[in-house]
Amino acid sequence: MSFNNEIKLGDAYSELSKSKFQVQQADNVGHYPFYTSGDKILTHSEYIVDDEIIFLATGGKANVKFNAGKSAYSTDTYAIKGKEHSSKYLYYLLLDKLSYIERNFFTGSGLKHLQKKDFRNWEVRLPNDINEEELIVRFLSNLDEAIVATEQLIAKYQRIKTGLLRNLLTLGIDEHGNLRSEKTHQFKNSPLGRIPVEWDVEKLAMLSDISSGITLGKEYEGPDTIELPYLRVANVQDGYLDLNDIATIRLPKGQVKRFTLEVGDVLMNEGGDFDKLGRGTIWRGKIPLCLHQNHVFKVRTYRNKLLPEFLEMVSQSPYGKKFFIISSKQSTNLASINSTQLKAFRIPLPNLTEQRNIVTCFSSLNKNYNTETTELKKLQSLKTGLMQDLLSGKVRVNSLNVKEVKV
Repeated sequence: MSFNNEIKLGDAYSELSKSKFQVQQADNVGHYPFYTSGDKILTHSEYIVDDEIIFLATGGKANVKFNAGKSAYSTDTYAIKGKEHSSKYLYYLLLDKLSYIERNFFTGSGLKHLQKKDFRNWEVRLPNDINEEELIVRFLSNLDEAIVATEQLIAKYQRIKTGLLRNLLTLGIDEHGNLRSEKTHQFKNSPLGRIPVEWDVEKLAMLSDISSGITLGKEYEGPDTIELPYLRVANVQDGYLDLNDIATIRLPKGQVKRFTLEVGDVLMNEGGDFDKLGRGTIWRGKIPLCLHQNHVFKVRTYRNKLLPEFLEMVSQSPYGKKFFIISSKQSTNLASINSTQLKAFRIPLPNLTEQRNIVTCFSSLNKNYNTETTELKKLQSLKTGLMQDLLSGKVRVNSLNVKEVKV
């Protein structure tokens, strides 16, 4: 089995007639998928085609989708299907080459548009053997199914997490290990609403030391300086730390202690996009002698009052996210908080025993969520790598086990 050297893409597919629907005509009440140049798939009560169709954006940026069955599409979408070659195979080929398509076939001032003539004349390599093509499609389709199933499981865990988090931080767990209820337990009014009568509410300033990190821009040299890694806003994600890209900075040795992270420190972002504000993620010492930037607050809790794991839960809860948004200074697509506002963050405060019980209850569910999130990244990375290898002929599908990725 081998790949053709070159074939014009326009010879491998047929172009469908132009759509009769504008984007704004999607009624979103029907059950037929409605494809546009945007990322979101809309719906429509009428369908135009009933086949395996590739939908390619014609304006803005390269974007490709695939549908098998009845569907509709807008006038800003290029709808095509394979001739001798599988539509699904051509879809994967275009998906793998999206950045190339955008660079080479989208031109114009302002909003760029797909130059169809140049796109049709693009020469690509396709398999000679239709059986190999079918195997590649089957292999990548199995990966897609695994990815979709994992995404659905993650969404399910996220819904459960949100509900459980809200209940744990408003009802708590009684001495019998059950969620409290106002029907069976005593509650009281507080600045955070109704809470168990055993709980207090304290400002974060009374429960921790809060400090800003090292400011960038100053240059230090000499024998009394040292170069060390530091965390920035991009490293502090919602519920985890992304340590794949760590920057370093040189600073005087005398300043190292002030900015060094300790295991158990809770990291909170000072600002950035709205979704990056706050977050609250625990530092677990994955990098020895690591610092933090001034846009990342370090919160070191008083362990006899507040567990860092409990603070992490509060900061990531709907209440915590709402606090950071409401308290922040906002500009276009950006938000920021200062240390004064962070110190005023009110924390619902059970005793330490109940804090531990709440953390334990939540952590088992969170572990499942994190496991599936990690699995999703692996599958997505595997798909990206295999598309590049299989569609170029670098790796032949007959050397792989298709069944390995079946759902």
